[in-house]
Amino acid sequence: MELAIPTIDAEPGPFPFTPSTCALLVIDMQRDFVEPGGFGESLGNDVSQLRRAIAPNRRLLAAWRSHGLLVVHTREGHRPDLSDLPPAKRTRGNPALAIGDQGPMGRILVRGEPGHDIITELTPLPGEPIIDKPGKGAFYATTLQTVLQARGITQLIVTGVTTEVCVHTTVREANDRGYDCLVPADATASYFPEFHAAGLAMIKAQGGIFGWVSDTDRVLAALAASPVST
Repeated sequence: MELAIPTIDAEPGPFPFTPSTCALLVIDMQRDFVEPGGFGESLGNDVSQLRRAIAPNRRLLAAWRSHGLLVVHTREGHRPDLSDLPPAKRTRGNPALAIGDQGPMGRILVRGEPGHDIITELTPLPGEPIIDKPGKGAFYATTLQTVLQARGITQLIVTGVTTEVCVHTTVREANDRGYDCLVPADATASYFPEFHAAGLAMIKAQGGIFGWVSDTDRVLAALAASPVST
């Protein structure tokens, strides 16, 4: 008798969930974006909008780790010499503080600077891959595909910030590469609530054109009810 495939209650329909081949991918929960006094706040953004995603991510991390499942973290940033920074990205919008400039937490979006670090609430554990990405998507110019293939991953639970930029770009990239993606709405966030809502709506539109949308409670309930083999 075949066992039924567990599912996560989601939109636009149930997500067929296979924990042993599903990774938790936490996008760009970095100090410069999320913490008061960081680069994001210096631009006039309300970082409390992003900080709402911290507690749901902590719950997901604890559950994933307790089952021995793969957790991957990403950080957006560039080499100290900025050799991987396209000029258009640095100058777009004519910012008062550009990438590479000295910001509230060191040089903005430069690897190794304090602001580039993941927030302490979500600090990666030893052995959890950290993907340093120079662009919005986590697959562009990174080793993410290699990491996932080596572990036989076919599904991704994608969380982090911001919903409409780096999370959305990564989900689109993953979809093109054949991964099934689910986005827990409460574990992602944007400085702009209307963009958060629109980003989630686009993911689940047209029968799930890019993936599924659910929430942390439903993901955790499905994980607790699933026989996990790692």
